[in-house]
Amino acid sequence: MNKATLSATAVASALALSVPLAPAATAAAWDQPRNPEQHRYGRAIPFTEATVTAEADGSFTLAWKAEGVTRVEIRANGRVVARGAATGRAVVTGLPAADRQWFWFEADRGQGLRLADRLVKLSGTVNLRDAGGYRTENGQWVRMGEVYRSDALNHLTAEDQAKLQRLRVKTVFDLRTEDERAKDPDKVPAGADHVVADVFAGSGAFQSMPRTPAEAERMMIDAEKAMVSGDGGKKAYGQVLDAIGEDDERSVLFHCTAGKDRTGWADAALLTALGVPRETVMADYLASNTYRKAANDALLGHLPPQQAAVYKPLLDVRAEYLNSGYDEVEAAYGSFDRYLKDALGIDHRELKRLKKDLLVG
Repeated sequence: MNKATLSATAVASALALSVPLAPAATAAAWDQPRNPEQHRYGRAIPFTEATVTAEADGSFTLAWKAEGVTRVEIRANGRVVARGAATGRAVVTGLPAADRQWFWFEADRGQGLRLADRLVKLSGTVNLRDAGGYRTENGQWVRMGEVYRSDALNHLTAEDQAKLQRLRVKTVFDLRTEDERAKDPDKVPAGADHVVADVFAGSGAFQSMPRTPAEAERMMIDAEKAMVSGDGGKKAYGQVLDAIGEDDERSVLFHCTAGKDRTGWADAALLTALGVPRETVMADYLASNTYRKAANDALLGHLPPQQAAVYKPLLDVRAEYLNSGYDEVEAAYGSFDRYLKDALGIDHRELKRLKKDLLVG
């Protein structure tokens, strides 16, 4: 990778380190049954849409659409908290504090669906999210509580680490460079393995800086392409996907510094491999702009306008960035399946195992 590409990624990472972090979330013991109704597995999930959104006032907004049903019932903590028809929306209040609040969506036919709010609130992160909770093109759903994506973990508090331990996070993949790791070493939950998976390993030091917004945008696009075709990226993302496929009894977390670029491609590769539609993957990728908005705005607000205009493309995620990664897959490998096999070492058998472990329905 050239120095300019590394510069863009490093600058974006470095800038992200100095921003204020989100306030702590109230945490309590977490109860997460893996299969609330095991006998229902193997039946199609009728829900075409289903979301849980944690609101600032402590309530939860639930929304759903289900095909061919007449009644939907939603439970939390063993009791019914909402009822409705095939399409509905409900606001649930008064639930006890928990590390994550889980909801069981069930219709009058088919398999139920277990969901939580995607964001995991910690004192030391602003972009730690569940990679699951998305519907695939064939109607299955990606399990939640199995794979997490995050920004840097160097600011985690002791309670943050304890919370991740309760969430069963036992493997942490650090996608950052050696310099980033040395400057801000990870704080990981007790008992978790810390695995270095440096996406830009062996690429050399970065020296140049973008001088214009257009140069910054080009650097981000070049960096995305390098994540796909660079030797470090191929090795790192192969490690991550292979570990996720093998580790079906505990949770895996992968992260970089801002949790948006190197982490964004890791998540996009996983979701695409599982069959999640491209538009859904894109929406998940672009969500980093929402979760990082306060931090990014605070940083840019302290810069002169001209300098802020140059740095903004480095702090953003944009559709053209992710699309450049997909374009590189097509140009270099011809198809995503060939990319998985030839670049990441995920063959048909391993992909089948990954889907078996992470998909329901």
